[in-house]
Amino acid sequence: MDPVRRDVLAMGAAATAVAATSPAAFAQDGAAASFFEKDGVRIRYQEAGSGFPVLCLPGGGLNSRIAVWQTAVINAMDAFKADFRCITMDQRNAIGGESTGPVPTNDPWGAFADDHLSLMDHLGIRQFAYFGNCIGGPFALKLMERAPDRVVAAVLSQPVGHRPEKPDVMYDSGHDGWAPEFRKLRPDVPMETIETYLHNLYRARPDFVYSVSREFARACQTPMLVLPDDVDAHPLQTSVDIASLAPNAEINVYPWKEPPELKARTINRARNFLKAHQPAAR
Repeated sequence: MDPVRRDVLAMGAAATAVAATSPAAFAQDGAAASFFEKDGVRIRYQEAGSGFPVLCLPGGGLNSRIAVWQTAVINAMDAFKADFRCITMDQRNAIGGESTGPVPTNDPWGAFADDHLSLMDHLGIRQFAYFGNCIGGPFALKLMERAPDRVVAAVLSQPVGHRPEKPDVMYDSGHDGWAPEFRKLRPDVPMETIETYLHNLYRARPDFVYSVSREFARACQTPMLVLPDDVDAHPLQTSVDIASLAPNAEINVYPWKEPPELKARTINRARNFLKAHQPAAR
């Protein structure tokens, strides 16, 4: 097995085990989780801070869930809560999370976007900013496509994208890592359904960020700040392409996670970017 993929799967399994034994173990500042339900989907979410709302979606691929913030390179819920109303959630059917729902084979990226918009509707929030890590990159662009008048600005940290020399990194992660654990919880969902789901996530559009086309990115007017990475699931070229195609996108220096002073400046840049693009108070 590829060493990077092996390490990702191992870290995911460890985090899942901890989350399963103590669902509240990673609550931000001890905040209690809240739930809402719509159209057969049950969403677990948390909030921290006050101010203009920022939807913060964690990484972890199909196991994107609140607990992942504790090991993220930027814990957005902690980093931005002094300035914004930060909102996060478990994605539907993430292992170790508590959001559940059908497996949407026809339009899986659109279903995730609908979950995100339903949460903001539930909270009475019309316009919001966005910070997304890892799979949060494809989530962000689908949200902008789905509701361009609602996302005022977005930070895409280490966005997932297609790597031509390793085209099935994300598919295999879902198939070999997420799917077996999911089927233990939902044996009623046949493997054929899961394979169709994964195909439509990662193989139906084997290019760019999976969730939208390059043509959409060229037309997208939403301000974006891209924080690049370069591992198998987060190709540097994907970050460069987002910043090159989207007319109002900018990109951070790479690498930026070390030394600590540079990482701190990067977090501050993201904070200032979100502040600069929030609507003026009326």
